Amino acid sequence: MKAPLRSYDQLKTDLSFTHNLPVTADWSAAADFLFLIKDHCLAMKPANIMECSSGLTTLILARCCQLNGGGKVFSLENGKEFAQQTEENLSRFGLEAYADVIHAPLEEVIINSEVYKWYEIKNLPDIDIDMLVIDGPPGFIQKHSRLPALPLLFNRLLDGSQVFLDDAGRDEEKEITGRWLATMAGLKHEYIETERGCSVLSVKK
Repeated sequence: MKAPLRSYDQLKTDLSFTHNLPVTADWSAAADFLFLIKDHCLAMKPANIMECSSGLTTLILARCCQLNGGGKVFSLENGKEFAQQTEENLSRFGLEAYADVIHAPLEEVIINSEVYKWYEIKNLPDIDIDMLVIDGPPGFIQKHSRLPALPLLFNRLLDGSQVFLDDAGRDEEKEITGRWLATMAGLKHEYIETERGCSVLSVKK
């Protein structure tokens, strides 16, 4: 499936933002990916959205929760400065009630006898997750840096929840998706051809 071409200006208009979106060329998710998660959030009205890495995605999802009249984003962010920046943007857009940015330094975790650096989740509230957006940790930190997300969060995912993996067109993300599908039951996969690729996994328990 191929996603239609989209722009950040369209996104601003669709969500009736009064400020320009804080887009950064190096770090912001592509507009077509943001449209995917925006459309899903507005249609399905998830109560609890978990996000791996904060930023523009946090603003979009928080605004969707505001328009939905409920729901909340819980965003794991390993960079303290990035976490503070996202919190400032949430406040500037009046969306701080709809998102919690959790500073989560990277720590060593073991998945299938392999060691990874992934977010510390001791401060994560005890919530069931309706929607999971994976856009971190950055790929330069280690090989398969985003692989731990599903093994570590799967028990919190509700039946029928959906997982959105950004940058899924990269070889490592393709390998990550393949390993998830091979080792975890109850996942249905759809690849969407966005600018950077998006894997959408539906959870069946």
